[in-house]
Amino acid sequence: MQDDYTHVVLADDDEDDRLFFIEAFEELKMKTKVETYKDGVALMDALLQEDTPIPNILFLDLNMPKKSGLECLKEIKANAKFKDIAIAIYSTSASEEDIENTFVNGANVYIKKPNDFNNLKKVLSDVVTINWQYHTSGLNRDNFLLRL
Repeated sequence: MQDDYTHVVLADDDEDDRLFFIEAFEELKMKTKVETYKDGVALMDALLQEDTPIPNILFLDLNMPKKSGLECLKEIKANAKFKDIAIAIYSTSASEEDIENTFVNGANVYIKKPNDFNNLKKVLSDVVTINWQYHTSGLNRDNFLLRL
């Protein structure tokens, strides 16, 4: 992990959501480097490049064209190169099936997209400040869904 910042990546097909995400981190003034991708194909193409730094935390929207967040999650979990990435599912869906599918496929946390900018900042701050080593060692269904 980089000592001076947390490398955060978001894959989301909604341009407004990507902009709000970046703005939220700018307002939080946390030591982060934020990158965004417009779909799962762009994300995976970037991650698989030899010289691409591995993010500390990856936020995945579930419903994206070309390649869904669930497909990306499965590919990432199948590749040892990405074993240290904390994966936050970041979706408008609150469906039990989506939550269960992402949990069993190895996501670290599930976040229903906040509909308010201040809530978004709080959620992002909470996720970035989680001690992921500790959090993932005791990962269970009860602490998987991050509630506001």
